[in-house]
Amino acid sequence: MPELGENISQGDLVRLMIAPGAKVSEGQPVMELETDKAVVEVPSSVNGVVKDVLVKEGEKVKVGQVIFTLEGGASAPPQPANYAPVEHSSGQQGARLAFQAAMRAEGKTEEQALPPDLPPPPEETFRMPAQLGKVAGVEHREPVPAAPHVRRLARELGVDIHSVQGTGPGARISKDDVKAHAKTLITSATAALGASPGARFAEPALPDFSKWGKIERVSMRGVRRKTAEHLREAWNTIPHVTQQDHADITELEQLRARFAPRAAEAGGKMTVTAIALKVCASALKIFPQFNASIDMAKEEIVYKQYINIGVAVDTDRGLLVPVVRDVDKKNIVELAAELTQFSKKAREKKLTPAEMEGGTFTITNLGGIGGTGFSPIVNHPEVAILGLSRSSMAPWWIDGKFEPRLVLPLSLSYDHRLIDGADAARFLRWIAEAIEQPFLLSVQG
Repeated sequence: MPELGENISQGDLVRLMIAPGAKVSEGQPVMELETDKAVVEVPSSVNGVVKDVLVKEGEKVKVGQVIFTLEGGASAPPQPANYAPVEHSSGQQGARLAFQAAMRAEGKTEEQALPPDLPPPPEETFRMPAQLGKVAGVEHREPVPAAPHVRRLARELGVDIHSVQGTGPGARISKDDVKAHAKTLITSATAALGASPGARFAEPALPDFSKWGKIERVSMRGVRRKTAEHLREAWNTIPHVTQQDHADITELEQLRARFAPRAAEAGGKMTVTAIALKVCASALKIFPQFNASIDMAKEEIVYKQYINIGVAVDTDRGLLVPVVRDVDKKNIVELAAELTQFSKKAREKKLTPAEMEGGTFTITNLGGIGGTGFSPIVNHPEVAILGLSRSSMAPWWIDGKFEPRLVLPLSLSYDHRLIDGADAARFLRWIAEAIEQPFLLSVQG
């Protein structure tokens, strides 16, 4: 199992595309995996005929786990009699995978069967590029003196074995060395947070609900699990404030209907969200503190010189946020087409992790469902998010009389560590006025 992206260590196996006897080639998709961020196709990094498939649909698969073995073999160093080599992009790594499979069949662990004088193989990691679907190749690293069970412990603890200082003969690394290194990392991290390990995100114990009636427990998987973790971190990190406003979109709705055919010709749909993308991009140029992040460790504010806006998409697996890049450099028709494509990919489970990274601001629109306002949670490490609710007809006092107008509720949540209430009010009012008077975009945007 290759690495799939930043901070992705495992996934749920949704669909297998191979079986024993099948021929595979490098780059060919072999399984469909649901990660914390998306459903992705994982390609093979080897060529050959499948011998054994060691995973099943529905299982959790971790990075580095053996997925399948191949028939045949490539040359490898002398090994024990039951150490059958297999074809792989590296002979030693292929032989090691076959040896692990043989030991598993005999009920032995690798360290129990490996001769004490057999040197450990070079560390090799198959890494995936940012755009999934192509194999980036093999990264070779110098071997370190550590037994297989020590290496396994390091992987389970998330410790880079190469960063551990060995205290044994010849700097050999022991399990105690790995544990000590892991403890040092945890201590340093929690010291930076100013809390004891686990105190920051401690969850209260739940009662035994079954005492009061029948219950059902369902595993929190993929997108839902990642969403829960990310929002908890955002809520615990960011002091949230939400402000509300309204925009009269009566004239804007007429323009939207007028230019809808042009967007359709480009393969998109002229929605309020597409227009809001352009409005927000213009606002972010005038109010750069909303297009920033906070680095508390260095006590710095990071102002981004690019404008990438994430748009929340409701799917049957939970909320996904594809990122539209360089919004300020595209016209509304282009944005409408790109947004339509992203929404379709999100619902068809074809978004890649790279397409949901690098955002500087987020828009979430619940208008298609309903509601008069809400308090969206800031998408950390961003500092602000704009929520749109359902527009409705309302009486507005204009020139001494009430007139029926189409009104759009706006909700802005922001990080109060960086953004003051007055600035947030100005930012949201600018957005409202730009929506009410699109001419402002050409004058100030």
